[in-house]
Amino acid sequence: MMYRLKKEKEYSYIEAGEGTPIVVLHGLMGGLSNFNAVSDFFSSKDYKIIIPELPIYTMSLLKTNVKSFAKYLHDFIEFKGFDEVILLGNSLGGHIGLYHTKLYPEKVKALIITGSSGLYESAMGGGYTKRSDYEVIKKKAQEVFYDPEVATKEIVDEVYETVNDRNKLIKTLAIAKSAIRHNMAKDLPNMNIPTCIIWGKNDTVTPPEVAEEFNELLPDSDLYWIDKCGHAAMMEHPDEFNTILDAWLNKRGF
Repeated sequence: MMYRLKKEKEYSYIEAGEGTPIVVLHGLMGGLSNFNAVSDFFSSKDYKIIIPELPIYTMSLLKTNVKSFAKYLHDFIEFKGFDEVILLGNSLGGHIGLYHTKLYPEKVKALIITGSSGLYESAMGGGYTKRSDYEVIKKKAQEVFYDPEVATKEIVDEVYETVNDRNKLIKTLAIAKSAIRHNMAKDLPNMNIPTCIIWGKNDTVTPPEVAEEFNELLPDSDLYWIDKCGHAAMMEHPDEFNTILDAWLNKRGF
């Protein structure tokens, strides 16, 4: 299904369905459409799916960091008038969800992370020295997935455009540094929020041991694996991702 972007005040977001709010947080180069299968499935199951456009490239450089994005998310949740939400984040989005949960635990009913940063970074800020070479960028985009075919021309074009826009590249590097600076290893044991960890067994950006460490450090987490799957499980194996998440939400009474 195609979703229309709503624009209210300084916020742009997609909204679908009615019920318990699930706020979805995209990654550094992830578009809102990466979650179409999640939106289609859960918006028909008594959940309201909300996907805000995070201000990754629009905040001042000084505010281009994980903490500022977590505060922005809090302001958005307040703006929407939600008392409590479920947060679902991929990659940088998972990190923002975790950091928001650290700052505002009373606002978070449950957390779902997939390929999340926050403990380990490999590919977020490096390897852009040959950014003008389309084939190099294409290979980099394909490496995010187990099946390179998932990296459509549209995805590759978007990554290429981002890394060749000087302003966006500077912000991308600032975010990568911020992700390392905001390492969450010390915070996680104090975060007693039900957390569902869904991870690709073949993720090379945040490898499987990262998921295991999240699972060890978070006091109330469940870890699920998807085989033949890279960094963006909800794109590469949408049906399996939705099935796992749906079962977990039911098991936990959400």
